[in-house]
Parts: sequence; C-alpha cells; structure tokens
Amino acid sequence: MDLSAAFNGERKGIPMQMTGNTILITGGGSGIGRGLAEKFHAAGNRVIITGRNAARLADVVAVNQGMIAVPLDITDGDAVTAFAAKLAADYPELNVIVNNAGMMAYEHMVDAPGNVADAEATIITNLLGPIRLTSALLPHLLKQGEATVINVSSGLAFVPLAATPAYSATKAGLHSWSMAIREQLKGTSVRVVELAPPYVQTELTGTDQASDPNAMPLDEFIDEVMALFAAHPEAEEIIVERCKPLRYAAENGNLKQVFEMLAGAFQH
Repeated sequence: MDLSAAFNGERKGIPMQMTGNTILITGGGSGIGRGLAEKFHAAGNRVIITGRNAARLADVVAVNQGMIAVPLDITDGDAVTAFAAKLAADYPELNVIVNNAGMMAYEHMVDAPGNVADAEATIITNLLGPIRLTSALLPHLLKQGEATVINVSSGLAFVPLAATPAYSATKAGLHSWSMAIREQLKGTSVRVVELAPPYVQTELTGTDQASDPNAMPLDEFIDEVMALFAAHPEAEEIIVERCKPLRYAAENGNLKQVFEMLAGAFQH
C-alpha cells in the first residue's frame, strides 16, 4: 500500500487504492451493494459480501468467480460481534468496509401515530448496524497499513424526505457519525469516506423504484462512483452530480425549496 502521504508519524489523507484490497460490503446481494461489489471485484480486489438473504448472496457469487459470501443479520448485535471476530481471523488482510445495508419504509405518522416498528427497524439497520460493525472491526483495521471505512448515506441525509422520516434521520445520523469518527481517527491508518447516493433505480422501496424513470439508473450511478473514487482517492465524500442539489441545498440557500419539492414529489 502507498504510504507516501504519511509523515512525522501523522496520517495525511492516505488514499484508498483501487485494487489489491480485501473489501467487506454489507447488503451486497442486490442494488448498490451488489453493483459496488462487482466493480471492485472486477478491479482486482478480494470482495466479501454479506446480508440476510443467503440465496441472493449465492446468486451474486455464482456469477462472480472468486467473490465470497458470508451471511449476516446486521440487526443482531451478538451476531455482528461474532461475525467481525471470525472475519478478522479468516481474512487478516481485510482493510475496507462498505457499510451499505439499509432499509427504507414510508411512515404515516398521522394515520398510525403509535406505530414505531418500522422506525425502530430502520434505526437498527441503517445506523446502529454500521456503528456496531465498524466498532467491532476497528481494532483489526487499526493494525492495517492502510484501511478505509465507506459509509453509504443518502442525499436525504442533507434534505429529509417527509414521507420517510426515520430513514432520513438515520442517514443524517450516519453523516454526522462519519464526520465525528473521521476526526477521531486522524493520525491513524483508517480513513472514513461517505458515499451519498441520490434516488437510484434499486428495490430499496420496492420493485417500482427499480423501474422508475425519475431515478438514476443503477449502472450509471455505480460507474460514476467508481470514476470518482479513482479520480479523487483522498476524498472524504463521494457525491455524484445528481446528488449535488441535495448535498449542497443548505450551502446554496435553497434548502426549504428543495425540501418542499421532495415532499410534493413523493407523497404516500
């Protein structure tokens, strides 16, 4: 790994290499997780995918020779701890985590004000899951010459969608957590990168989203992300062009307008 950016014992933005890594990707059985897994795998990295759906993981591995699948329920804290210990033992060269697994549910607070089951599940999956997994693997990552934690947040971390309050809150939380641990990890070998997707053609909210012409095609999103990783290896955030109106709404002074536009476009 290239350590030329380090000096005087301090880490100075050691860039993530595009090949030769061992990468763990949660939620790797479909959507963005699968897209990233296949691209990183093709680029010459050892890729380990995980998720709750073993059949989907098996399908991905079947068409990507050499990729590894290890099932995990990210909502089970004890399982995450055991998984991390076994993974570090089985793959001592592991140096990249992509916290991608997530869920999104439309919530109707007025119609069902006491129903918080979806909110609780969303928080555990989208926010507590990455915190648990990263924390469990951090001692291992700190031993690597170069390591990267990639947290997949969302454009909705910056402009919430009224129809999905818990999802938006978890992604805002993941953004804040990424900023905070990035600062804490200064001076170590571990970098923290946030990847914030826009509305992408996946099955996150169901099959309709996968074919919605208003969503960014998945292949286009993955290609742009990989190009950004290659062109900006020291970036703290990876933001594709279609996500910039959300990411920079506050800076551009039009947060209220963008929020209201989203609320009107996604009424459930």
